[in-house]
Amino acid sequence: MNEKISVIIPALNEEDRIDSHLRLLCGRPGVEIIVADGGSLDGTAEAAAGCGARVVRADLGRAKQMNTARREAHGDILLFLHADTKLPQDFEKQVQDVLNRPGTSAGAFLLRIDSPGFGLRLIEYVANLRSKWLQAPYGDQAIFVSARVFDEIGGYPEMPIMEDFELIRRLRRKGRIAIAPGRARTSSRRWRNLGLVRTTITNWSIVVGYWLGVSPARLERWYRS
Repeated sequence: MNEKISVIIPALNEEDRIDSHLRLLCGRPGVEIIVADGGSLDGTAEAAAGCGARVVRADLGRAKQMNTARREAHGDILLFLHADTKLPQDFEKQVQDVLNRPGTSAGAFLLRIDSPGFGLRLIEYVANLRSKWLQAPYGDQAIFVSARVFDEIGGYPEMPIMEDFELIRRLRRKGRIAIAPGRARTSSRRWRNLGLVRTTITNWSIVVGYWLGVSPARLERWYRS
């Protein structure tokens, strides 16, 4: 049975790229697109609406934005998509297939960083190994889950950072986190802006800090700086 999928996209000042990304999604049968705008100062909301997406206004913060959009969603399945990430062409089938596996609570896609270079391929390789063997995908891999299970765990924890990490921890208590064979193509802009080494060290430092009990508020300040 094909279930309705709600694609939820938190966005902030993404006018330059959201139009081209949404045109790959809008108009598909059984798929609704909800853009949760966190107070953009550009034309993000107008561009999203022009592509046929439903725009909801939300307090700034990715977790708050996604939870707000979930309350407006009508889908049986929720797929949380970053505004700078593109889904595989047949994502609907892959999502349905993964969630129909016995004992599976949620899923995500393999990671693909949308730029050439050996360093980025290495980052992808490590990320995809982590996702498969540790059942620990991150948000840029487009996490998807049934609306029922998402509500049972209380939705996204409204933290300033690491909300995807904590969501996955909670979902693992419900069942296996499976990885679909398709690739979510995410922008390389953060790696380009900060450099591969600095970005990687920052990301791992945040994860280690969270495990050691550093507060999400302090981790968020480290990340932004």
